[in-house]
Amino acid sequence: MRLFIAVEAPKELKEFFVKLQKQVDKGAKINLTKEFHLTLKFLGEIDEKKLKEVKAKLKEIKHEPFKIKTSNLGVFPTESYIKVVWMGLKPYDRINELQKKIDEQLKDMFPEDKRFHPHITLGRVKFVEDKKKFIDNLKSIKVEEKEFEVKDFRLKKSTLTPEGPVYEDLEIYEF
Repeated sequence: MRLFIAVEAPKELKEFFVKLQKQVDKGAKINLTKEFHLTLKFLGEIDEKKLKEVKAKLKEIKHEPFKIKTSNLGVFPTESYIKVVWMGLKPYDRINELQKKIDEQLKDMFPEDKRFHPHITLGRVKFVEDKKKFIDNLKSIKVEEKEFEVKDFRLKKSTLTPEGPVYEDLEIYEF
């Protein structure tokens, strides 16, 4: 099964993200995200035996609840080669601290994430007509700062379907 570890964005922010998606979705073909989360670590395909070990290791992580805020919009990997549109999150240090704890717990099983960047994916870009115009539009969007509390992280299963990925919580690790 295909797994990742994430912080779920609160349901009450869904409307906020959908409104931003509508502003971003100009001059490009984008598969918009339907569920919003901050991926802390992508694990990939895991068998049942490895899953039990991952669950046990993640249970050992201790962390305090903390607040994070939405920040700017951006793209991956570069403005000249746009594949993902995202909403940034801050403060980096609190998010990175949790991500590093997860990396450390799983270091014997998975490679370290060297290029972690806290974000929520808004959409996966298939085609952009005019990249400069698209980026200019993205930079002109006024993003209202929204704050939410992080009280847990989740081990999630991702099933790929023609309509997009379907996510399922396998385990919730509360702080």
